[in-house]
Amino acid sequence: MLDSVQSQQLKLSKGLDSMFQGYAGVPFAIRLWDGWRWTSSANGAPVCTLVVNSTDALRALLSRPSEITLGEAFLSKDIDVEGDLFSVFAVTEYLFRCPQSRRQRLLEVIADIFFGLNQWWTQGRRHSIERDRSSISYHYDQPIDFYRPWLGESLAYSCAYFQTGDDSLDVAQESKLELICKKLRLCPDDRFLDIGCGWGSLVLHAASKHNVYAQGITISHEQAAVAAARIESMHLTQSCSVRLLDYREAPGRLLPFDKIASLGMFEHVGSRNLPRYFRSVHQLLKPGGVFLNHGIARTLGTQDRDTWLPISSIRSFLQKLPLVRRAQSSAFIEKYVFPEGELVPISEALRAAESAGFEVRDVENLREHYELTLRRWVDGLQKNVKVLLNNVPEYTYRIWLLYMAGSAAAFRRGDIAVYQMLLSRPDRGDSKLPLTRADWYRPDTKNICND
Repeated sequence: MLDSVQSQQLKLSKGLDSMFQGYAGVPFAIRLWDGWRWTSSANGAPVCTLVVNSTDALRALLSRPSEITLGEAFLSKDIDVEGDLFSVFAVTEYLFRCPQSRRQRLLEVIADIFFGLNQWWTQGRRHSIERDRSSISYHYDQPIDFYRPWLGESLAYSCAYFQTGDDSLDVAQESKLELICKKLRLCPDDRFLDIGCGWGSLVLHAASKHNVYAQGITISHEQAAVAAARIESMHLTQSCSVRLLDYREAPGRLLPFDKIASLGMFEHVGSRNLPRYFRSVHQLLKPGGVFLNHGIARTLGTQDRDTWLPISSIRSFLQKLPLVRRAQSSAFIEKYVFPEGELVPISEALRAAESAGFEVRDVENLREHYELTLRRWVDGLQKNVKVLLNNVPEYTYRIWLLYMAGSAAAFRRGDIAVYQMLLSRPDRGDSKLPLTRADWYRPDTKNICND
């Protein structure tokens, strides 16, 4: 007779066969802490192996898997991945959608994960200025030596622009910065504002390549300090500057600008603040000026799905305790990477922009470009792991590795996309724009500024 261990393994094997009946994704394997191994019925050798190192991890994987349960198991090494990290998201996507009845035959349903949200009372309403500052600091105020090895020379932390799939990250980021400047039609002596300027990549490019006066604003102390140091090292202090300032506080404090851009900040605005965001930018822009907003949006219908999305996932407060309220979340990125991150459909963003007085001139989807960018970042994280672990704990490193690989999978599926919206503030009906986009793709900007 089979002993009890062999009997349990046989039941588990049959249970896994039943759970993955009809699975048509990449072939994969599961290996337990004792060496026992199960292989999916998909044709071909496994391209990845889910290594399960504890009984708790097995329950997280099979009972009620979510971004939080699986993500936390990965961070603690209770679950690891051997082989192609990107392919594992096809497996988890299937698990998220697998009927609960199949799981109940394997393990007891575990309790939902709760996490403490110690921000409501201590830092104010969701997407208040104070709370947004705290959320931005949580994500961006890592040491710059953590970001530098995998972001590359530009330190640009947003979707790159690939002329071909073989472009290096540095080349693709330079192409992105130049494309934005051409879409804005930057000309010498223009006053240019970058909202959420990061470590200064765009303001440095605009000032050095297009001879504009470039102003950046951010609410990250670490980013502002690094950007200021880069500006000084490039001897651009006369034409380029960065200051700590929230976009809501900028109207009235800054003089109007000819051109404005915002890259990767839009995701932190929040749905309820979209009208205020676009009104603030409209007030900062001179009549006849243009605004380019570069940001991630979710696909309609994905908000209630358990997908790899940094969408708002706090739907109801479950407990009220002194100074602490607890909320339920299934979004790994919401909890560990982008607190307060919230994606909206592009249609909602366009409505808010038009309501603020903007005219929509162009919308471009760069979804495939962001998957390529994230893959380059993951490759950089993995190649520089020894250097990075000198700056952050391994736990933090694994958070970033998992978040970027998962985000690449979400872009590939089409759950999320990144859009460049070009908006104008017409001057009594005059957009001051040419009839075609041909100048965007010219090798220089002379004709742009002379037309």
